Amino acid sequence: MKSTPRSLPPEAGDALFLFGYVAVYLLLAAGLRGLLLYLNRDLAAAIPVADIVTAFAVGVRFDLIVACVLASPLVIALLLPGGLRRRRVALGWLIAVGSLTLFAGVVEPEFYRQFHTRLNSIAIHYMQEDPATVSSMLWHGFPVVRYLLIWVFLCTVYAYLLVLLNRWTTGWAAMRYRPLLRIPVFIVVLALAVAGGRGTLRSGPPLRWGDAFHSAHLFANHLALNGSYTLAKAANDINDQKGREWLDRLPEVDATTRLRNLLLTPRDELIGLADYPVLRRHTPLNRLPRAPKNIVLIIMESFSGAFTGALGNDQGVTPHFDRLAQQGLLFDRFFSNGTHTHQGMFATVACFPNLPGFEYLMQQPEGQHQFSGLPAVLRERGFNDLYVYNGHFAWDNQEGFFRNQGMTNFVGRDDYENPVFIDETWGVSDQDMFDRAAKELNALPADKPFYAVLQTLSNHTPYALPADLPVDRVTGFGDLDEHLTAQRYSDWALGRFFDQVKNQPWYQDTVFVVVGDHGFSVAQQLSEIDLLRFRVPMLILGPGIRETYGAVNHTVASQTDVVPTVVSLLGEPFVHQCWGRDLLALPQGDQGFGVIKPSGSDQTVALLRGGELFVKPPQGDPQLGSYRLSPAPQFVAHGDTDSSEYASDLTAYIQSAMRSLIDDRSGLLDSAAGSGAARDDSASHIKKPPDRQAAKGPHDLHVRPTGSLTVPIQYGSRG
Repeated sequence: MKSTPRSLPPEAGDALFLFGYVAVYLLLAAGLRGLLLYLNRDLAAAIPVADIVTAFAVGVRFDLIVACVLASPLVIALLLPGGLRRRRVALGWLIAVGSLTLFAGVVEPEFYRQFHTRLNSIAIHYMQEDPATVSSMLWHGFPVVRYLLIWVFLCTVYAYLLVLLNRWTTGWAAMRYRPLLRIPVFIVVLALAVAGGRGTLRSGPPLRWGDAFHSAHLFANHLALNGSYTLAKAANDINDQKGREWLDRLPEVDATTRLRNLLLTPRDELIGLADYPVLRRHTPLNRLPRAPKNIVLIIMESFSGAFTGALGNDQGVTPHFDRLAQQGLLFDRFFSNGTHTHQGMFATVACFPNLPGFEYLMQQPEGQHQFSGLPAVLRERGFNDLYVYNGHFAWDNQEGFFRNQGMTNFVGRDDYENPVFIDETWGVSDQDMFDRAAKELNALPADKPFYAVLQTLSNHTPYALPADLPVDRVTGFGDLDEHLTAQRYSDWALGRFFDQVKNQPWYQDTVFVVVGDHGFSVAQQLSEIDLLRFRVPMLILGPGIRETYGAVNHTVASQTDVVPTVVSLLGEPFVHQCWGRDLLALPQGDQGFGVIKPSGSDQTVALLRGGELFVKPPQGDPQLGSYRLSPAPQFVAHGDTDSSEYASDLTAYIQSAMRSLIDDRSGLLDSAAGSGAARDDSASHIKKPPDRQAAKGPHDLHVRPTGSLTVPIQYGSRG
């Protein structure tokens, strides 16, 4: 490169240096977007080329925001005496901060493969939780060296281009910076930097992530975003306690009315306290010939319904679960409330939903509150408890959370002796976990009922499995082969556990629930919330279950329904404030519902009701449509169909749950936690309809809880 002509003023050279930097950065950012597209090309197979092109065009605006933010200190420096004469400092700054964003762009394709979202608070949470464990997981589960080499190469190209640019735009040392020229140059550069930093020339708000949503294909929309941009937004949202804007969207009386219409059934009797919106006494149907005494809840890591044979997706991955499904009651429209294990845990065991801004509830201050889960409902009945897990209970604050809820007996990673296999990142194998669980269950006193939570882990990155696998490796699914092999292994361990315990004396007195904690990303992204990530199986096994309730239940349900459903099988009335329902005692014609939300800072929420799916993004227009899960998953948007009722119901559910959480009213009253007989004397009694037939039509009942809240309830008016 030749030196800058003598006629080029240093002020103009500084401006050209900044403009050239932006061009270099945009070029490399486009290359990273291409890398994201290439490594997730299976998701783009059905996307029109025009949508991909638009994603790249829109993406330039998000890349421009990042480039301008990184350069903002240098823009301000234009006003200082000497401007950017100290180019080494300017170069050092741009290379340092630019390299960090390039690193984010290099690691993001694998992140997107796992979570089907751009970088967000999930990444922040993982590094805050346990950097050593996360680092081990990444090192053993991903081609780290390959991506580091790509990053080094891109950083080298980036630095080389900036050095060349610096040579070309550096003025003669003897030339002085002139204030009269410096000021107008600064104003022009500042105006362009502000416009670029906003990402738009429109008046009003700057470019927002919702502006990336231009296509009916979710991946095309995500492709337009910039990972550094979304990660920075996520960090800001954590500090801003995002999600609390839901608290006042509806008048309290309207929110409570809608919530109770969603959750209450004719077999529920409100305790009647305004601060406890759905605290109720539930009377089960008692249809089983003999009620079980014990509950065993098995939560399967990443057990995706998209590869579960019993759910119509027989790829040979889950033969043992499929066999068990022939012996029990299978729910084929069941969904996780979130897309991470910790959300599946508190939703399933504590029966509380995954809410915007409270995705990490087990680690947040509000997680210290009491919830109406298995420990609370069974505490006064004298149940023994047991929690068996492959890994460390410190992860996700599991032991702290569940001890606070009332559990006392924990068996974790450090409690295993001579395990068949132990992964240095996470813990022992699923085979070891189930073997220990069988031993612990056999040792429990026979004269007391018990409930147990068994949680698997082998089907998690880095999918470390025993060298001598008892199953054949899965092939033919490309990048998913390793993941599906781990699911097949977990399925084998599950079947082996049932073979071990089926002849034990306590087995005939026990109801088992097998449920996935969440699914995982697959090639087809169904609707804007990527519905298939939430589809998991739920199976209830026990004496008389299949004969009494049938083989398959098509009710739409989620993990918050597990506790009221399984406790009802014990046959006695109980008090609870679960944010789900007894699925075995719904009014005739009720197709069920579920509220779901992705992990991390993605504030998208959705309401499933029957065959309808309503998706509400934090910005932009909501989406209502019909979905089908099998044999060929499909989502068809309804266009201009009025979705206001769905929006209001979804808002009422989230608003009421969030208010009860913040106000520490999400659990049971101490006086009501036992038999359910205790109640507030000032509350009006609610008389239930005499039977299910009587509950078909609307029954307008009025409750006057403590305070001034009056709420009409219409049984059977939803679903």
